[in-house]
Amino acid sequence: MTVGVTQALGGLAEQIAAAATLDGEFVLRSGQVSHRYFDKYRFEGMPALLKPLARAMSDLLPANTEIIAGLELGGIPLVTAISLETGLPAAFVRKEAKTYGTCRAIEGQDVAGRSVTFIEDVITTGGAVADAYLLAAAEGANVLAVVCAIWRGDGIPCIHSVPTLPVLPVFSRADLERAG
Repeated sequence: MTVGVTQALGGLAEQIAAAATLDGEFVLRSGQVSHRYFDKYRFEGMPALLKPLARAMSDLLPANTEIIAGLELGGIPLVTAISLETGLPAAFVRKEAKTYGTCRAIEGQDVAGRSVTFIEDVITTGGAVADAYLLAAAEGANVLAVVCAIWRGDGIPCIHSVPTLPVLPVFSRADLERAG
């Protein structure tokens, strides 16, 4: 990364940390308890933060991505912003197939036989990503990677139940803690 890009992302990290970092006791989706929480809606709902974050996430997309797929619910504003930034079509991944209408788990695009990159907000263990991966595989998608705004997990970003799936974060928990 160039110095200008690093400085720009450092400034964005500071802004996101200021807007979204909450201290207290929080139960995460994984069931873990954390004393620091990154409230994604506090930065996803602010155009001044969402737009540069979408730009930074766009830079991480694998080159052969045909469709970007946002995971319900926090990945939806991100995938929409990234779609506007890149011109790539967006799909929306539900936690489970709906029981009415199309009865599909992935809406907006047919992902069968297509190269798909997941878009997620904050990943700690990747449980939601693993669930979405199974849904996408069932629909015939070739899932290339998951791009996330924040990796809050321990160690190298990875989804343990899908270890071959690259996890490409814009920021780590440490980045935001340093910036905050």
